[in-house]
This record gives sequence, structure tokens and C-alpha cells, in this order.
Amino acid sequence: MTTATRKRLEVRAAVPTDVRAIIRLIARVYPGMPNYSPATVRGQINNFPDGCFVALYDNKVVGYCATMRVSKGMAFAHHDWEEITANGFGTRHSAAGEWLYGYEMAVDPSMRGLRIGQRLYDERKELAEQLDLHGVVIAGRMPGYLRTKRKVEGPKDYLDKVVQGKIRDQVVSFQLKNQFEPLGVLENYLPEDKQSDGHAAHLVWRNPYVDPDEAPEMRVPRGVESVRLATCQLQARAVQDFDEFIRNIEYFVDVAADYRSDFIVFPELFTLPLLSFEAKKLSPMEAIDKLTNYTPRLTRELTRMALEYNINIIGGSHPTRADDGDIQNIAYVALRDGSVHTQEKIHPTPNESFWWNIKGGDSLDVIQTDCGPIGVLICYDSEFPELARRLVDQGARIIFVPFCTDSRLGYMRVRYCAQARAIENQCYVVMSGNVGNLPNVDNMDIQYAQSAILTPCDLPFARDGIAAESTENVETLTMADVNLADLSWARAEGTVRNLRDRRFDLYHIEWDSNPDHSHAPSGGPVPAGGHNSPGGG
Repeated sequence: MTTATRKRLEVRAAVPTDVRAIIRLIARVYPGMPNYSPATVRGQINNFPDGCFVALYDNKVVGYCATMRVSKGMAFAHHDWEEITANGFGTRHSAAGEWLYGYEMAVDPSMRGLRIGQRLYDERKELAEQLDLHGVVIAGRMPGYLRTKRKVEGPKDYLDKVVQGKIRDQVVSFQLKNQFEPLGVLENYLPEDKQSDGHAAHLVWRNPYVDPDEAPEMRVPRGVESVRLATCQLQARAVQDFDEFIRNIEYFVDVAADYRSDFIVFPELFTLPLLSFEAKKLSPMEAIDKLTNYTPRLTRELTRMALEYNINIIGGSHPTRADDGDIQNIAYVALRDGSVHTQEKIHPTPNESFWWNIKGGDSLDVIQTDCGPIGVLICYDSEFPELARRLVDQGARIIFVPFCTDSRLGYMRVRYCAQARAIENQCYVVMSGNVGNLPNVDNMDIQYAQSAILTPCDLPFARDGIAAESTENVETLTMADVNLADLSWARAEGTVRNLRDRRFDLYHIEWDSNPDHSHAPSGGPVPAGGHNSPGGG
């Protein structure tokens, strides 16, 4: 009889559910440096899932590395960490890049002797070979530089002496042992790295199976990652009770599911018909309390429909009083795996603030779905470009915009901004609005909408950047198939490459309560007898 025990050490591709464990690992490995936020690590994984790896020992994450594909010009030019990594998100990954660039490596210092760093570097090399890339470029830290600074003539002289074997650097020496060759020093690569005085060793490993003189094949396959999107342009109508409201919503869910749609999105404030059967007209605060009472039933029904109809439902928005007492305008997203996610409206309009006392939310993150990460921007939020950029940095390729506008002027503000978000972020944007009127319910006197599924403006997409749009002010369901692979092509080889061509050397967006822009570069293993300083590459 043969027996086997379970694997204790495993290296595999990182997935979004690893994010919290990765952050805890980073805290252990780099105790003196700012950590990533969950959004940043989520972006690293979503932007290039094949290039991020975790090492697990007894199911605990003890190693992590992140890479992206970049062009030779980007990899070999002088750069700093913030510029090349897009503030750590890895958004400058290009599916046409002929080099792998390693920008994060962390190994638990308590795991010495298991060659975890070696295993992660081997995964990078193997990936480069599988993709027929020219090799791997890294910017490795030089943690021994500061303590020997007075004995050398600068960071380049320090690197030369490490290469010559006159000085041992726990990180650079390890990388040289792993067949990396020095290209020079990247000065001021990461100012926060005090042990390296901010500098990094620019190193390259060349793939022996690729001819270095061969011109790169700069073509991204036009594959197919089809997703069917449905947007419901909903008629505001009075109902007799909650059950009738749900029947109205379920009708459109059923139709979208019959067409095998992956997503259906409803408008902002789509639950206000629940106020239409009240015996008396309610004050704004009374109305909010009534709507809040429906919140548990609403989320249960959305979850039921998502499961029964096998479709992901973006539940427009629903004003409700949060646990802390603040009134929020919240989108409830029910996925067909049975989970429910929320996204608060970040910017309430002046009207919402005045009449409903709605407060803006304070977090914005992608939602992981079976079709990849998505984002939700409720109406006015689509008019703030930094919000969409944050979602796309985290990997979102589809952004849903539930809206509620009373006039054509208001609608066109949302429409023009949604189209701009699709172009500047090279993503799809799906709009869903209300039509008609709802007497005796504040804020629903008249509605104007022309819901649409918008695309970037480039060769693979619709001529006008419109995959589909509804007839103005008519209740209807509008559907379109979009190809997520076209986004990968456009970002790598499109006529313009808005997402990748941002000037990270000049500007970046910083979220005060959730800083994403500052962290150490990659790290290597800590040799036995060494101390717990980060590695490199």
C-alpha cells in the first residue's frame, strides 16, 4: 500500500483572496516601511494575474512577488519605482511588452533555509520562457550600501565592488548568484529605502531561449473574452407594496437571464417607488427611515434573483441609514455566487445633501466577479475622473454607472463624463437611468434618460464608442456583447494608450485615508545570519 502526505510548501499564482495575507506578510518583512493598501495589491494581481505569485507554507502566505510586462525602452531607461509601477498598482503592464519587470518580492524572514526567494525567482524565469520574453529586469535594493557609504565612492562604486566580490550585499549578491547581470545604478529609485540611500541596482536576466537580436513581435492576439451586458432603463411607477416592486424588478432580471446576460444594472434610486404607497406624504427623514426598513428584504431578494437566474445584479442605488447613523446612497451588488457587495456614492449632489442629508462615502474599490473585477460609480461620481482611474488601477475593465437625472442637461453631464471615462481609462462603461415620473415622491417628479453601453474609441470598438443605447425616455432593456480582450489589445497596441502613457514622473493621485503610493520595491530572501531588512528585485 502506498501513502502520501499533503504538500507543506507550494508556489502558485496569487489571487485576490490572498490580498490580506500578502499585506500581513509585507508588514513582517518590511517593518520600517509604509505598507500597501488592499487596493494596491488587488491592482497588482488584477492587472497581470499570470505575473504575481505567492508561496505558502502550511497554507500560510510566506512569500510574494509581483511582475508586469513592459517594453525594452521602459525597462532599460532610467526610472524610479513610483513611475514605472504606476504608484504600485502595476497599471503600466503591457500585454505587448517583451520584458518582465519585477517590482515586488517579499519573503518571510522566519522561513530561512527553504529557498522561497529562489523558488519565486524561478517562477519569474519560467514565466518569461513560457511567454517567449527576452528576460527579466529588476531594480534590486542595496541594503548594505548605507553602512559602507564612507568606504566607497558612491552607489556605482559600491555595486562594482559587490560584483567583484570585494563587498557582500545580502540582496545583490543573491541576485548575481541567480544569473542576473548589472546594468548600472538607478539613483533615487525609492527615497523611502534608507538602507540603500534610495538607490537600487539595475539588473537583468536574459532568456537563453530567445535571440537577443530578434526584433520583438509587437502583436497582442485578438482573443475573445466575451461578456454580455444588460442595462435596464426603468419606468418609475407607483406600486401597491414591496412584493409588486420586486415583481417589476424580477421581470427584467428574468428577461436579461433568458438572453444569457452576465450582468444587469438598474438605475440610481430605483427603490424610490417603495414610497409611492405610503398613506401620507413623508418628510425626507421619514422617507429615509422607511427605505432603511426595506434594506434587509431588498438585499435578500437581489441575492435570490442573482442565484436563481444565474446573473450578476447591480442594484442601482438605495438611500439608507448606515449603522453609524449617516444617510448613504448605496449600490447593492448581488453576484451569482450568492455574495452581496456594496458601493457608497462618494459625492452626493447639492440636491441630495440639502433635501436628504445624504453623506458621501469614503471608500471605493473594485468588486471581484466571475467576469473579472468591476467598479460602480453612482451618477455624479462619474463626473470625477480620479474615481474611475482608481477603479481601473485596481483592475476594473467594466464600470457601471446607475444614474437619475431630471433633465437633458443633467443627463448629458453624466453621458459625456461616462464616455470620457471609457476613453481615458480604456474600459467599458454601462449607464442605467430612470424614466417617467413618480407623483408624491420627492426627487422623482420628472426623469430623463438614454441608457447606454459605452466603449473606448479605437479600431476594435464601435464607430462612435457606443456598443448599444436605448431609445430616450422609454422603459426598455438594452444589451450588448463586449470583448474584454479588445481592451488588452487597445491598452498595449491601440492608436493611443491613455492608461499606460500617464506621466507618473509628474503627478499621481493620493488617497489620504488609504495611501497606495509608497512602498518598498521588491525583496529577496534573508540569508541565514542576516538581519530582517527587505531584499530587492
